[in-house]
Amino acid sequence: MHKEAGASPWWNRDRYLDRQPFLRARGAVTRAARDWFATADFAEVETAILQLSPGNETHLHAPRTELKGPDGARRTRYLRTSPEFACKKLLAAGEQRIFEFARVFRDRERGRLHLPEFTMLEWYRACERYEAVIADCVALIALAARTTGIGGFTLRDRSCDPQAEAELLTVAAAFERFAAIDLLATIIDGEGDRDALARAAAAKVRVATDDNWSDIFSKVLVEHVEPRLGEGRMTVLCDYPAPEAALARTKAGDPRVAERFEVYACGVELANGFGELTDAAEQRARFTAAMDEKQRRYGERYPLDEDFLAAVGQMPEASGVALGFDRLVMLAAGATSIDQVVWTPPAGEAS
Repeated sequence: MHKEAGASPWWNRDRYLDRQPFLRARGAVTRAARDWFATADFAEVETAILQLSPGNETHLHAPRTELKGPDGARRTRYLRTSPEFACKKLLAAGEQRIFEFARVFRDRERGRLHLPEFTMLEWYRACERYEAVIADCVALIALAARTTGIGGFTLRDRSCDPQAEAELLTVAAAFERFAAIDLLATIIDGEGDRDALARAAAAKVRVATDDNWSDIFSKVLVEHVEPRLGEGRMTVLCDYPAPEAALARTKAGDPRVAERFEVYACGVELANGFGELTDAAEQRARFTAAMDEKQRRYGERYPLDEDFLAAVGQMPEASGVALGFDRLVMLAAGATSIDQVVWTPPAGEAS
């Protein structure tokens, strides 16, 4: 929350004591996760925060800065929104299993579950399918709960047993179950039919005239699907529609869906993973389309990282996942807000 007039600073001893148990839990979960990765033969990496491009998704916003070179010339750099580009370059270089506790940054994000600066636990397996990192996610979330001894996760009016077998649910099945929408019927040749989805969703969400297929998809997902996920047990929401593939490859034999998944507990998204796309031309086309849409909506675009695109074409088949570490600690420690589990709150705010 923003600092209120007259409120004591976050480092006031009495206020800090309230947060200290959550921070001790954070340390315990961090150590347990590192031990887990070491046992599974992963190498821990540290990649650069300043990047030529922070990522190329339409609704992803990054802080920017300028660096002055020895010649006095100013060069724009961005604070990364993910270590993904750097990690995939390491896969192209020959690394097989890597993970990183990465400090990442997002503009336009702040709330009970969002911070402008946060920790993302990201890892990759070369030459392994994305079912492997799905299993990793489920195991690590359960490990966090065992480490703190919390038993079950609770948040607001929802509860989840992280030790129970996770539910595997396709996005299409979730849209049918929670919104009575045949999602795959609105995808033709891997592209979303905007008008078809608008008709199917008209009774469920408000559809604006300038909403595209992805806008309508996101509205239904946020309003009708996500709040119902991870109740009682974790939900692995998988087989995302191809228009939402991002950096994932489409599934062999069904171009309507991609090897992308997200993991939920108590209605909270904890992780987002891919069977990684290794087609550089396709990745370039997706990024270019996303930046065109970003320009139309927000009046800005981010540059393409040409080194990253070259690495995509040389990296092996791989699977990877990004897990919101602060969110996981929040649930595992029994906190009610993400501010309670970070060592220092965002600059200029009180926690």
